Amino acid sequence: MTYQSGRHFLQLPGPTNTPARVLQAMAKATIDHRGPEFADLTARLLEGLRCLFKTEHDVFMYPASGSGAWEAAITNTLSPGDRVLLFEQGFFAQTWAKVASRFGIDVVQVEWDPRIGVRPEEVIRQLEEDAAIKAVCIVHNETSTGVTTDIESI
Repeated sequence: MTYQSGRHFLQLPGPTNTPARVLQAMAKATIDHRGPEFADLTARLLEGLRCLFKTEHDVFMYPASGSGAWEAAITNTLSPGDRVLLFEQGFFAQTWAKVASRFGIDVVQVEWDPRIGVRPEEVIRQLEEDAAIKAVCIVHNETSTGVTTDIESI
């Protein structure tokens, strides 16, 4: 059941209001994640994502928030003591640095103007200066400021 007291208006660039039809669909019994119905659903979703992103390449879904995906990326690709380059460009970059540090990752933080996206030439310069860096962590879109970094150019 949902409680609605008039119009609920979220004024932030992150989470959105959940439509009633989505909440109603969520109230249905779950399907077996190992059964054929789930496999069919997943195949249709992946094909739909290819269409949405206008690609013929494989797409990837991760059932978590962006923060959950960060943690999975950090713990599955890096080891304690590994060195990563992180551009401190806002709230989410700072959070990413904290998460990496908790896993024993050596985080090299570069202060960055939160009003502009990270520049490819700065990434190159940092990597040329420190050959021990194993990964680069950049927030694609910092929702707290609305700034987007052009990841493809990096």
